[in-house]
Amino acid sequence: MKIGDWLTRLPYRLIQGNLEETVDEVVYDSRKAGPRTVFVCIRGSVRDSHDFIPEVLEKGCRVLVVERPVVVPETVTVIQAENGRLALAELSAARFGYPAEKLTTIGITGTKGKTTTSYMVKAILEAAGKKTGLIGTNGALIGDEKYPTANTTPESYVVQEFFAKMVEAGCEYVVMEVSSQALMLHRVGGILFDFGLFTNISPDHIGPKEHESFEEYLYYKSRLLSVCRTGVVNRNADHYDEIIKDSSCRIYTYGLEREADFSGDALHYANDHEFVGIEFDIHGGLSGRIRVGMPGKFNADNALAALSVCALALDGKTDEDGRKKMLTALTNIRVDGRMEIAHVSKTCSVIIDYAHNAVSMESLLSTLRDYNPKRLVCVFGCGGNRAKERRYSMGEIGGRMADFCILTADNPRFEKNEDIIRDIETGMAKTDGKYVVIPDRREAIFSAVHNAAEGDMIAIIGKGHEDYQEIEGVRHHFLDREVVEEAVKEMEAWNR
Repeated sequence: MKIGDWLTRLPYRLIQGNLEETVDEVVYDSRKAGPRTVFVCIRGSVRDSHDFIPEVLEKGCRVLVVERPVVVPETVTVIQAENGRLALAELSAARFGYPAEKLTTIGITGTKGKTTTSYMVKAILEAAGKKTGLIGTNGALIGDEKYPTANTTPESYVVQEFFAKMVEAGCEYVVMEVSSQALMLHRVGGILFDFGLFTNISPDHIGPKEHESFEEYLYYKSRLLSVCRTGVVNRNADHYDEIIKDSSCRIYTYGLEREADFSGDALHYANDHEFVGIEFDIHGGLSGRIRVGMPGKFNADNALAALSVCALALDGKTDEDGRKKMLTALTNIRVDGRMEIAHVSKTCSVIIDYAHNAVSMESLLSTLRDYNPKRLVCVFGCGGNRAKERRYSMGEIGGRMADFCILTADNPRFEKNEDIIRDIETGMAKTDGKYVVIPDRREAIFSAVHNAAEGDMIAIIGKGHEDYQEIEGVRHHFLDREVVEEAVKEMEAWNR
């Protein structure tokens, strides 16, 4: 390709050179530069990649996209763009042949529920016979292949690369989490989503290197509704009017127990020896009784959001049988480490969740209380090299809201596990909560499962989908779900 072929959708100024230079790759990491690459310079908060221009020129790169004036040999083509990150997004889309336009794209934003909702959307679409890719916090899924991701929404080049792989794999749809940082830093630049889903908003990600204020956070979240054709918004969301005020798309609403385009009511908290979850009726563009294999009213919210956007995305593209399958698609839904049902039996149920701060822990334990367990048991620790206040507050929440706690290791990192647990105990001491200390996390999980009484609900929290335990800078394989399965098998062997 000629560099000029990749610039058709990007406002730019040719500073020197010509647009006939042959290119076959876009790079933003100087270590990957070479002949036939275009190097995109970005001024970031930590480093300015314009400083690496001499290095990339030595490697044979002859096309630069810059944000500011630079002095380079006349043989080098220099293209100036107003924003390097947006230029990277547009060039990446061009480099991969605009793959987003070959897919039905669904972007999801919101403070809570993005990951769970994205997996629900994927499950519903696939139940209706539509092959669907996914990009988010837990990684990217393309068919049976799973790829790790560094951020909730990866860099724009990586997003376009995943899109291209999805097209090649035969995907028709893609669902992805879109963070406020992604919208602010143009990681989804150049993409016009077919559907944009807004779940909720509450103060978060405010501070150094994130957002200066809640107002800024809300502004960037709401930008999704200006880069999509159809918006789907939670009518119960705080700041609803502010969320939609700058939207440029057709807006549909959803909401539990209120008037909306898609509404849900008749909630029931289901808990028996075969199923733990929530049930509700959906009305609107899709009607029927929904059973969701994840506990909590907020998962009814997530399910209603997913069903709403899927009903719109599949409108006219599925038959009656497909619509029936949509209604049952969430019965056995599982999302790694997000209210994940790891075991259900006549004796107890075991839930694994990523809750790793006081707010998420309180929300989770409050939700599980709705299921009226005989005992609510919580197994948790806290990460090392993090604020001690988190340990104190989680200890207090556990002592106040659980019937029994087992304090154990999380990711101690470079701290001593016993010091972290001692800090948790400081918070526990403010309550009359009962607890034991079992420093080894595997032993703690085994103890919880083996000592469960009939009607117990066990919450194992803090690590969720993480498949490692970090100790002294080394990551050792450890997945809570696998340990639960081992503990259950051992218990079943004893009972034979």
